[in-house]
Amino acid sequence: MTLHIGDIAPDFTADTQNGPISFHEWAGDSWVFLFSHPADFTPVCTTEMGRTAQLAQEFDKRNTKPLGLSTDTAEEHRKWIEDVNDTQHTDLKFPILADADLSIARMYDMIHPQQSETAAVRSVFIIDPAKRIRLTMTYPMSVGRNFDEILRVIDALQLGDKFRIATPADWSAGKEVIIPPSIKDEEAVTLFPQGWTTHRPYLRTTLVA
Repeated sequence: MTLHIGDIAPDFTADTQNGPISFHEWAGDSWVFLFSHPADFTPVCTTEMGRTAQLAQEFDKRNTKPLGLSTDTAEEHRKWIEDVNDTQHTDLKFPILADADLSIARMYDMIHPQQSETAAVRSVFIIDPAKRIRLTMTYPMSVGRNFDEILRVIDALQLGDKFRIATPADWSAGKEVIIPPSIKDEEAVTLFPQGWTTHRPYLRTTLVA
């Protein structure tokens, strides 16, 4: 199944190390950072799980719930988390989906046969409170994710929803944003009373709080 930006994220029920969850119900009114891993007790995955746990307060500030996935059992997750906490000096609390039968991994197109027939690649789905997929990223098994970028894109998506703006290349919080061409100057006066800079008729930048 191929999922696209704007699609409703498929619902599912699955076990985790914290007990079973029903995805849409568990997500509630929060954003979700859903990310998959090839397997428990593997080196890159251990660092990524640890980094996610270390950033718990950053995800909380963004009303975002992390949700991991690995193609192993909940019992294996519990044992692995002990290693994660010990080696990464953290306390992992967020749920990790047990997907030993690959049902969720296949539902979300996380199995790429040229990488592995049984292990998920490093997929990322950012899902909004309406359960719509807002961003996807896929990394090969050998490359760990950039968590600064994951937080940055959540910031950009949330800011865009709030102010109807777009973000330029290499944008980070506090920098100028773009007023989309679909917003004409007459409407922009109301939406952006702080004013803006017109670089070209199609390129206007401003600062938003």
